[in-house]
Amino acid sequence: MAKSTPDWSTGLPPELRKVIGKCLASGTDAASFRSVCTPWRDAVPFAAFAPLLLLPFGPDSGAVTLYSVAEDKTLSLPLPPEARGKVPCGSSCGWLALMDEAASVTLLNPFTGALVELPPADENIAAASTMQTMLVSKKGGRWVLHPEDDNASAIALDEMRQFFFNEIVLSAPPDADGRGCVAMAVLAGSTEVAFCRVGVDTAWTLLQTNLECTVGSVVYCQGRFLAIDSTGEISMFSDIANTVTPTATPMPSLSPPEDLSNRSYLEWNGELYVVGAMLDLFRWGLKFDYRVVVCRCSNLLDPTPAWSRVKDAGDLTLFVSTHFRHSFGGTSVSRFKRNSVYFSDPPYGDQDYLGHSLEIANIATGKSEVTKPFHPKVQGFEALGWIRPNLWRGRRYVKL
Repeated sequence: MAKSTPDWSTGLPPELRKVIGKCLASGTDAASFRSVCTPWRDAVPFAAFAPLLLLPFGPDSGAVTLYSVAEDKTLSLPLPPEARGKVPCGSSCGWLALMDEAASVTLLNPFTGALVELPPADENIAAASTMQTMLVSKKGGRWVLHPEDDNASAIALDEMRQFFFNEIVLSAPPDADGRGCVAMAVLAGSTEVAFCRVGVDTAWTLLQTNLECTVGSVVYCQGRFLAIDSTGEISMFSDIANTVTPTATPMPSLSPPEDLSNRSYLEWNGELYVVGAMLDLFRWGLKFDYRVVVCRCSNLLDPTPAWSRVKDAGDLTLFVSTHFRHSFGGTSVSRFKRNSVYFSDPPYGDQDYLGHSLEIANIATGKSEVTKPFHPKVQGFEALGWIRPNLWRGRRYVKL
């Protein structure tokens, strides 16, 4: 008589599964544990996954390489065939946005291999994200650039972000049941943004931000998208998921704190954070020093929302990306310092080191330390940014 296969989903009490989950030595072990079944996945919550650094990869790459700061080792994840021949144009909610030469976008969960297709860019997107002295048209499936001298040339794959989707941010993972994922794109050199409801819309919709300068980043916070221009001015959109014609409202009370430069914006636990630097110039301006400053806004829906300085963030750790702008936070993140900011690259570079380095700032003091990853695969690279593993298993492939 054949032995029956044990039912691992119910064979261990929930209390024991949680105890085992807390003892897992690495993110790799946690990923394997969560992949067994739903009850095991629930025993190791999403927040327990330590963020990883996403290293650069090109259209010829067959894999995505990630670096674990906590474990000082790299992880190579194979790219599905449908995700190759593209360039990254964003990282959000544990998913990557990849764009091809036709400005078609694919969302990829590198940890599960799940794929979701977004609508391609059209002539309206091209017109909104191109300098007025340029004309872009599509010929034979490729986008062609027509400068003033009429010397037309096809836009190379590694130039696509400069003319179309500079960065794509998600409101939620596209396989999150019932939450309705919306993708918003920062367009190259534009005061407009574009959005699409994933799995619903077949084309991107342009939105005017009512900001005077070009949009530099987008953040999703308290159920709303925020567009932030190059000067730090913010405009908030109405509920896109449930609104036929969303509108944008500038928020002058959230102008950046005075003298705060090199700003990055992120959401954590329903609050909006801004991380920046206060510069101290030395004699003749040849050398400078700076202090990292963190501020937050607790309620964007107040009549006059305002920033407040944060000096004690408790057990919170902020992870700020300096290439892709999407950043996030986490509490009690294993092997990372609390009340600290981890920059994927130093905001002002390392004046004495040309390879990749990591900057860690103490929120209480504002002082930073620069560390150099020891792993040979990391040296010499600028990270694309932080990514937090999302191992929820959803749809495998969806094409609109």
